[in-house]
Amino acid sequence: MPTENALLLIAKSDKILVAGAGGFIGGHFIKNLIQQGFYNIRAVDIKPRDTWFQKFDTVDNSIGDLRLLDTCHTVMNNVDWVFNFACDMGGMGFIENHKVECMLSVLANTHLLVAAHNAGVKRFLYSSSACVYRADKQTSTDVTALTESDAYPAMPEDGYGWEKLFSERMSLHFAEDNGLLTRIPRLHNVYGPMGTFDGGREKAPAAICRKVAMAKLSGLSDIEIWGDGHQTRSFQYIDDCVLGVQKIFSSDITEPINLGSSEMVSINQLVDMVEAIAGITLNRAYKLDAPKGVRGRNSDNTMIQAELGWQPSTKLQDGLSTTYAWIYDELSNGRNQSLFTSNYTLPSL
Repeated sequence: MPTENALLLIAKSDKILVAGAGGFIGGHFIKNLIQQGFYNIRAVDIKPRDTWFQKFDTVDNSIGDLRLLDTCHTVMNNVDWVFNFACDMGGMGFIENHKVECMLSVLANTHLLVAAHNAGVKRFLYSSSACVYRADKQTSTDVTALTESDAYPAMPEDGYGWEKLFSERMSLHFAEDNGLLTRIPRLHNVYGPMGTFDGGREKAPAAICRKVAMAKLSGLSDIEIWGDGHQTRSFQYIDDCVLGVQKIFSSDITEPINLGSSEMVSINQLVDMVEAIAGITLNRAYKLDAPKGVRGRNSDNTMIQAELGWQPSTKLQDGLSTTYAWIYDELSNGRNQSLFTSNYTLPSL
């Protein structure tokens, strides 16, 4: 995890609320806060605590449905700073087939903003997504890297992308109308250990690592790839994401800003890398009717470099090595995530 303290404006005793604490990014974020010496942390998630990816007994852990305004008011008590990672989401296999679930996350951010404003919170971070970008800008594998202005005129990914774009606007308007200071990083494809790797919500790096690891453990020689393998993406390692979120939170950047790696690869190249890490070569079967998202997407980091003098720097090969090793260990020890990724569903409103 990053060791740089990018949260100098926060005192160690200040009350920090992390929403979506049981998720992949939320878990890593809280771990880093603890490592930096922050101790007054409230961790909130809707999931049962035994399904949280990382659990810390030294923080105030709460189970609550943040889609409900009353819950948001309750967890906002005495809070100084808010980091909102809460949303119902997953890889393309999930978001293309669960648009309603993804869009209902708009309630969580809206109600958290209302509660934060009423509580006098000092600053509020909303974690947005590259899925807000216009679909017609992402139709080619050799896509031009997306700049922040490419979100408009609006044509985001259906369901999840629209929810993210609306929540960006809501966050901006709370700053304009109500004076609540907001920060909005647009996260591009975050991956790493201690996250989802099976059950249907996993993203491409974790899915490929799992498939290659299972082939190595079983002695099989085949791998199924969604799409034709030529679709392109950039993938951001979790440590860079955590540090970038903290830098953006502490900055004077009031508009949405890209937070992602600019190292673009095809899915075939991603498979090549994981195969090399595992020391095997597999026969590839392409599932052309599987969910595959946009044809190409990459992060233009001009703004973050200009504003912060920094950008995510972990090489994909290095991040994949760590991620593959963790997933291989999980599988070889018979651990899976079916309780969270397959069987767990959000309670009804």
